[in-house]
Amino acid sequence: MPVRDLPWVAPDRAAARLARDAPDCRFVLFDSAGPLGDGARFSYLALDPVRVIADADADAAPLDALDQALAAGHHAALPPDQAGFAFRGGVAGFIGYECAAAWQGVPARHAPHPDDPPGLWFGLFDLVIGFDRAERRTRVQATPLGGNSARALARLDWACGWLRRAADDDAPADRLPTLRFAPDLTEAAYRDRVADILAYIRAGDIFQANLTMAHVAARPPGLDMAEVHARLRARNPAPFGGWLRAERFDLISASPERFIALDHAGRIETRPIKGTAPRDADAAADRARAAWLETSEKDRAENIMIVDVLRNDIGRVARLGSVRVPDLCRLTSFATVHHLVSRIEGALAPGRGPVDVLRAALPGGSITGAPKIRAMQIIAELEAARRGPYCGSMAWIGFDGAMDSNIIIRGLLATPRRLIAQAGGGIVADSDPAAEYAEMRLKLAPVLAVFGGGS
Repeated sequence: MPVRDLPWVAPDRAAARLARDAPDCRFVLFDSAGPLGDGARFSYLALDPVRVIADADADAAPLDALDQALAAGHHAALPPDQAGFAFRGGVAGFIGYECAAAWQGVPARHAPHPDDPPGLWFGLFDLVIGFDRAERRTRVQATPLGGNSARALARLDWACGWLRRAADDDAPADRLPTLRFAPDLTEAAYRDRVADILAYIRAGDIFQANLTMAHVAARPPGLDMAEVHARLRARNPAPFGGWLRAERFDLISASPERFIALDHAGRIETRPIKGTAPRDADAAADRARAAWLETSEKDRAENIMIVDVLRNDIGRVARLGSVRVPDLCRLTSFATVHHLVSRIEGALAPGRGPVDVLRAALPGGSITGAPKIRAMQIIAELEAARRGPYCGSMAWIGFDGAMDSNIIIRGLLATPRRLIAQAGGGIVADSDPAAEYAEMRLKLAPVLAVFGGGS
């Protein structure tokens, strides 16, 4: 198996160099930024896919096509890497919200925009670069698909060549234009929709629903997406971020939220986020906000409801009796917000695989509600536009059956003509419409600040 270790290169610099040197090269960066910690150490850059699977051109149903693609490289799967690099070849991409909602029997109400990306996009990648931030190591690996070792070596040499140049790159120029984003709902309309959800809760339809909205700007000519990624990453470093570059779009996320991870031994983990408080530059005020969040009955209830949803989702593919919650409503602080984060674990049932896990659990409970299907129906009724990739998931699945994924939030979709930023929050019985609007704006602010503007 061709493998090469190189001197340290920061993953964002590597992706930026690739985007500029090979602008037509498709890639997926799984970008772990912010303080080092559990789940925030390794990053992966999968590049130049052998094959692309999209919802419009898969030979079979899209998820079946992913299974078929993984089977093509299963023979090349390696035993666990003692150096800790979990992803060394497989499929990587994203599944959008409406695509996943359709699997659960909830059709989209809004027609797609002509500029929209596909509902699902994955590449089959034989070339992956791993980055270990703790030990500052960079490892390049090429999988010899079909046993073609000569081709794998040639691709390894190509990747190492531009990666060495990336180590000498200067910081991004940071010359992005100032833009204003137009919201798809006014503040009054958003608050009215929160009130509509509260009426559904009082009527007993649901306990919680996640309401979101979009902000859209015209894409300026010559926009450098490497600078966009660098600025968002600097403003909002997050452990489960990503940058996906495809044929007609870029998808960037500074997500703090792991969706589902699966190791080669079948251990499942998900970390839903519910409960938010803003950070404060004053240390004492910041501690007070964190303490308030930890004891907020409303935020804890919001989180616990979603834990129950995800326990049920994981239970559909886990061994009976294996699902447990080792962390419930744990305070976790990020660059711009405090969150309550829970952790749910389970063991994969025999005969099940990573694609089965995605099929059972998407869309994520933290961005739908409880009960999940009814909440999704209300979301389809009330939201003003499609979510698209937002609130879906970026994921990698290795040839060995391991997987990791995020919830696509705190990011930006760049299409040929538009830039789209989205945010929202969970509505429960004691939600206040004005406070929910303020929370949505808090989550959106780091993304809009990338372009020095607002809405």
